[in-house]
Amino acid sequence: MVSERFLEEFVELAPTNATFMGIEGYDHRLPDYSPAGFEALAELNRRTLAEATAITPGSPREEVAKDALLERLGLELETYQAGVPQYQLNALVSVPAEIRQVFDLMPTATDEHWETIAIRLNQVGTTLDGFRESLLGQAAQGRVSAARQVNDLAQRIASWTGADGEDFFAGLAARAPESPVKATVETAAAAARKAYEQFGQWLVTDLLPKAPRRDACGREVYELASRNFLGATVDLEETYAWGWQELGRIEAEMAKIAAELNGGDPSIAAVAGLLDNDPARKIRGKEAFRDWMQQLADAAVTELAGTHFDIPDEIRRIECMIAPTSDGTIYYTGPSEDLTSRPGRMWWAVPAGVQDFATWREVTTVYHEGVPGHHLQVAQTMLQAGRLNRWQRMGCWVSGHGEGWALYAERLMEELGYLEEPGARLGMLDAQAFRSARVVVDIGMHLELEIPRDNPFGWRPGETWNAELGFEFLRAHCRMETEFLKAELNRYLGWPGQAPSYKVGERIWLQAREDAKQRKGSAFDLRTFHSDALNLGSLGLDPLRRALDKL
Repeated sequence: MVSERFLEEFVELAPTNATFMGIEGYDHRLPDYSPAGFEALAELNRRTLAEATAITPGSPREEVAKDALLERLGLELETYQAGVPQYQLNALVSVPAEIRQVFDLMPTATDEHWETIAIRLNQVGTTLDGFRESLLGQAAQGRVSAARQVNDLAQRIASWTGADGEDFFAGLAARAPESPVKATVETAAAAARKAYEQFGQWLVTDLLPKAPRRDACGREVYELASRNFLGATVDLEETYAWGWQELGRIEAEMAKIAAELNGGDPSIAAVAGLLDNDPARKIRGKEAFRDWMQQLADAAVTELAGTHFDIPDEIRRIECMIAPTSDGTIYYTGPSEDLTSRPGRMWWAVPAGVQDFATWREVTTVYHEGVPGHHLQVAQTMLQAGRLNRWQRMGCWVSGHGEGWALYAERLMEELGYLEEPGARLGMLDAQAFRSARVVVDIGMHLELEIPRDNPFGWRPGETWNAELGFEFLRAHCRMETEFLKAELNRYLGWPGQAPSYKVGERIWLQAREDAKQRKGSAFDLRTFHSDALNLGSLGLDPLRRALDKL
């Protein structure tokens, strides 16, 4: 099959992706991110697109698979042709971050595993050199990420190498067993650290002078990014206006709960401070917080299985983890292909010095990352060998589909009665407000739009968005630490189109559910809708709607 052959060739070219997917046999290699390496990926897409286009599907399932493959590979080829992965830098997902993060997922049980880690560590310098060549080639064509992103990535690298934070590579080597392999790992880790140090210095001394000061990526780049992250084409101006309305609606709901919790005072900021300092809603210590997340995640699996969702026994295990870095991110990684050697995991990269955790904010996070969010969505797809080809199960991920589902899952848990406690419900709405604010800020800043003169908050009417206003808006509508919001702002500016995919993806999931209700009338069943939709695997949101229309 074309899709499965594509996956086999893809992981040969992108072995870190094999590790992230849980496909064994590639952990000893890193990708080639030189211009030749990127061109090989583009050529694989061209060839596969031609083969897939010529095929006539023999069944509805094959029709969905073809639609998904053409949509994904077509957009990936467009991004290669636009030079986006070859030049775009940010601290979270560009090549340097991918290479570092892959070591978090490699097995460590045996000396042989550690020998494989050392082999991969020794390739870090060559891989970063190849990526540097790509960055220079794109710079010669006038494509360089904004100065803010170059600086942010350099600072993040400093936090990995110990120049400004804990030394990730020393920490990795320290975990190696007390056997002859330890010295090999220590030497390789030192070489990888040096390679990152040199790359970070090069970013500042050589690339930064070429970087534009303007943060906005502009309409052409943004439209492509939006289509890529959503797997759908949306009206950006209409979506921007909807983001304002949605934020206003959510904050009105939050004010009602705030008044209920705080003696009639509708101040959201005041009640957030009250809840943050409530001993009954506070946990001290990273390990204790991890254990709390684990208990809540396990309870959700137990209670939802067989009632609201079909959750097979093979995927009822999820592991909550404290990440080895401290950048504040929360993320999910899927299980290994065999569903046994590595479970699905929820990671929290706790910022340095943070010891206190407010649980009212994080109940909804556990549902987002665990069940019925990412873990249910990703892990159950792995079991669908009878319905989905290997590429659909392992190799396809669309942010709007995945993050949209996870945000939909948060709201669904309220519908199912799991957020009746006012603090937990406020936490869910706070997360929804945060994602709505991102729609407004991300589109507004990158398209440099005018702030609506009739916006629901009477804020800065008629002014034009820039990074400074973006931060001011986040401070006004997101109850989070200043440093976290600064990092969030940099994320939006360096990863255009990704942040809105959560809330816009949820919007499309809700529309798809409403469409199914209208089609099926009294025969509509929510549990069946969820099963039918998730059994399609991850795919673009336009292909999702086309597939659901036929069920």
